[in-house]
Amino acid sequence: MIISPEQVLSALRNVEDPDLKKDLVTLNMIKDLKIEGNGVSFTLELTTPACPMKDMLKNACNNAVKHFVSKDAEVQINVTSRVTKPMDTTQLKDIRNIILISSGKGGVGKSTVASNLAVTLAAEGAKVGLIDADIYGPSVPTMFDLVGAKPSARETKDGKTLILPIEKYGIKLLSLGFFADPDQPVPWRGPMASNAVKQLFNDADWGELDYLIVDLPPGTGDIHITITQSFPIAGAVIVTTPQQVALADTRKGLAMFKMPGINIPVLGVIENMAYFTPEELPENKYYLFGKDGGKRLATSFDVPFLGEIPIVQGIADAGDSGSPIALDTSNIISKTFSQIAGRVAQQIAINNAIS
Repeated sequence: MIISPEQVLSALRNVEDPDLKKDLVTLNMIKDLKIEGNGVSFTLELTTPACPMKDMLKNACNNAVKHFVSKDAEVQINVTSRVTKPMDTTQLKDIRNIILISSGKGGVGKSTVASNLAVTLAAEGAKVGLIDADIYGPSVPTMFDLVGAKPSARETKDGKTLILPIEKYGIKLLSLGFFADPDQPVPWRGPMASNAVKQLFNDADWGELDYLIVDLPPGTGDIHITITQSFPIAGAVIVTTPQQVALADTRKGLAMFKMPGINIPVLGVIENMAYFTPEELPENKYYLFGKDGGKRLATSFDVPFLGEIPIVQGIADAGDSGSPIALDTSNIISKTFSQIAGRVAQQIAINNAIS
């Protein structure tokens, strides 16, 4: 039997992206189709390297060719990705997606989540940057073992000075903590703080990025409004803990992104410190601060629930040592962050497809 390109493409039209609700051929995800005898090879181009369904889609493509074309076909599929972006990205055009990591109050692990999501996405092959915009308590210098580090700069042809982000673990990093004495408090006024944060976006040489993650200050204030009204934001991730006091503040923060003057897509809710599991009893879960508060919050606002992160001493220890726990791929918490990062990237791809 002679296999034709038309037969293969017709077979692959039976494979649908479950998020985008269209077949892979219509979505232009099938590239470089080649046929030599019974050999069929092509590239499956996904919308993110962190796609949680990459193995499922690859298997579905293989099965479709064998079922609809020939059971003797020898199918080789190369999986790559091209991260999509919102339609309106004329500003910061080399940065495809800006993701805000927000919390209603401090102390819920927002910076830990931001750092580990950045590490996970970079490990999947994405080009990732991380801005620490928490002017009152910048954590990135500590979490990446960069306390005391100072970014360098370069001059452009038109005489403009650009800050060069510091690179570590495959991530480009900038923090207001890089520009201040770690032991010296900085009394920021609103306009001064807002201008400083805008410089981290506009006056830095970020190059091409698939995702720029922004660790916001807790609460709702000048920094949030400045960023959301100055730059094209792909979406916001909300971090909370299960306690009612945290959920009450988080509810206000989530509602802020839905206000008409801001109108930022909420990618979902992450519940941190969701439960405690002793090492000697790995099957046991103790919900010390309440249960399912983050899920209920997500349901009440009709946004996705992205996952739970347990209370684990190793998460804090890894952050304090400057080596985020997601770097240790053998750790079960690393797998948790990988799943959450995949869901975040998934939501961005869905939003970009309909924007």
